[in-house]
Amino acid sequence: MLITRWQAPIVPEKDQIKMWFEMEGLEPQEVTIEPKREYRDLRHPFDDVIMVSSGQLILDIAGNKLLLREGDKIVIPSNTKYSKHVNGDEPCTYIFAHRVH
Repeated sequence: MLITRWQAPIVPEKDQIKMWFEMEGLEPQEVTIEPKREYRDLRHPFDDVIMVSSGQLILDIAGNKLLLREGDKIVIPSNTKYSKHVNGDEPCTYIFAHRVH
């Protein structure tokens, strides 16, 4: 698992994030999760690449809870079981793509 924390004072726009994904050869998709919505026991046969564009997302990967803020990016390896939900009362929008080996 690879986590990249956003360090710059200005958070990237959704279009910038999508462009970065496309430059990596990925097909970006946008998702918005409402507060109190939880997705459990996710597992995919490909790597998940997620970058938060607004709000905060909590991932639970093998019992380790990770908070992703605006601009943070994570690559979750294929066949890794995880759950995700929004942190706080605001929706979370993120860009994601699947990376096939």
